[in-house]
Amino acid sequence: MLSRLRSAASLLVHPRTLWREHRRWALALIALAVLAVAAVVVGYELLKRPADVHNEAAIHEFKPEKPKPPPKPVHGKPKTVNWPIFGLNPARTRYLPARGIKPPFKLIWHYSERPLLEFPPVYADGRLYFVNNNGTAFSLDAETGKVLWERRIGRLNASSPAYDKGRLYIVNLVPGHILKLDAKTGKIIWKRTLPGRAESSPLVLGSSVYFGCENGYLYSLSTRNGNIRWKTQLAGPVKAAPAYRNGVLYVGDYGGDMNAVRASDGQLIWQSGSLGTGVSGGEFYSTPAVAFGRVYAGNNDGRVYSYDQKTGALAWTHSTGGYVYSGPTVATTQNTPPTVYIGSFDGNVYALNAKNGETRWSHSAGGQVVGSLSAVGNIVYVAEFTNGSTNGYSMRTGKQVFHYKTGTYSPVISDGRRIYLVGYSSINALEPIREVAKAKAGAAGAAAAVKKRAAAGGPAPKRDPRHRPAPHSRAGEAKHARGGKRGSGSR
Repeated sequence: MLSRLRSAASLLVHPRTLWREHRRWALALIALAVLAVAAVVVGYELLKRPADVHNEAAIHEFKPEKPKPPPKPVHGKPKTVNWPIFGLNPARTRYLPARGIKPPFKLIWHYSERPLLEFPPVYADGRLYFVNNNGTAFSLDAETGKVLWERRIGRLNASSPAYDKGRLYIVNLVPGHILKLDAKTGKIIWKRTLPGRAESSPLVLGSSVYFGCENGYLYSLSTRNGNIRWKTQLAGPVKAAPAYRNGVLYVGDYGGDMNAVRASDGQLIWQSGSLGTGVSGGEFYSTPAVAFGRVYAGNNDGRVYSYDQKTGALAWTHSTGGYVYSGPTVATTQNTPPTVYIGSFDGNVYALNAKNGETRWSHSAGGQVVGSLSAVGNIVYVAEFTNGSTNGYSMRTGKQVFHYKTGTYSPVISDGRRIYLVGYSSINALEPIREVAKAKAGAAGAAAAVKKRAAAGGPAPKRDPRHRPAPHSRAGEAKHARGGKRGSGSR
């Protein structure tokens, strides 16, 4: 046996001898070699990362929109506006065009507990609502940070609640169910068991609540009693939250498809795939944003996607250097063109031309970006996971204008007067120092006027019940969160 192996090895070392004495074996070996090379070539072609898409026909269908105006002030004060769902509005654009909400900030109050806050709170009518990772729902007074109520609703949660007409709608991972709560008291109004886990932040429109489930279905339930109106099967587990525009819901799934579903009856309008990595398919964890006639979302194949809103045609993709779990912030302002702002596991935040996907600017976030971005005024905010901080960048230039030493997954939301910054297990109410100074100056001026009138013997003016002095933290201390990299914060 050993001698035969040596003989075969000798023939391979001396191919001329092999060809002369064993021509059939030589031809067979040549054929096998050709097949092996072909298999390697085909395997490489199948497994290599597909190139990015740049579809001129679909790009041409872009629909620019006028910048949205900021809320009008009320008697000189910024108007408070609700941020009632994850992503701010049904289209999940995550952009609030507010005036004067910029650094430097002053810490008004700080709330902290041990459990992780993976998803941001929502704000409505002077209250903040959120659910921690351990499945406890909370309501805070937005003015003081005081806990108004808390209620255990499960054992594991990774989503934001939805507020509508004095009610909260919350989905849960463990156990898998959806609940409706009274927002004032936290009392459970109804609860419905689901056939799988759910971390798809709900969307309430009219008398229906929409969300996805890990069993691969998109659901519409009655807000009155929780009964199923319709359910639509998609290509894989649904972890992202659905976005809505013009009667249609848009959501990606873990089968790698982006889906357009009619909100009234659950009819699937279009389904469009992702490119994948060559080794595996794409998976959509990112909650989409709908604007400019497009649907924008990140994907676990490391790309940002832009689909035509009506047809599902893929307009463009933009590759980053890592997973794109992040949901995009999409906006156009007086100083910036239509732009998609999004983060990546590669540690960068990107500002992409919303029409064609070209880079307007990119900047290091200081660590992996896992959660969605948000924008308030002229600043886009991002939380980075590696070092646990929150940064703000000029939407126009990409210059870093804010840094706070707290943050992990989600950055900020706003009520049009303050920002509420989310740490690993904390919420920090930050108010622009200029606005705080204005309030104090107004209070001092009013007091001086009263004294002057009293000294002159005139009647004291009636107190405006709408006026309140600038609030302070419960500890009686306020720290500054400065602009740029010199800011401070506490975890």
